[in-house]
Amino acid sequence: MATVEFAAAIQRHVACPIQQVTAPTVRRALAAALLGRDELRGYILDDQGRLRKHVAIFVDGAMIRDRRNLGDPVADGSEVFVVQALSGG
Repeated sequence: MATVEFAAAIQRHVACPIQQVTAPTVRRALAAALLGRDELRGYILDDQGRLRKHVAIFVDGAMIRDRRNLGDPVADGSEVFVVQALSGG
């Protein structure tokens, strides 16, 4: 199983405990972690199911490459970390 964890900055807005999921991709891992959590889903994904611009996802410490389809692989034992991206100048 993989672990899906949401950063503290996201948890300030929506409760999201660490979850254990079985999934081959980031999309499937998120789907399992967001099941029944519509408020959190709306914060992470847009109405077309794409990752919002202010959100970044890391799998085993590496930022995902496929922000559109979320097709990056997730292995058994992987750690998926969802963070609120920072911007500024």
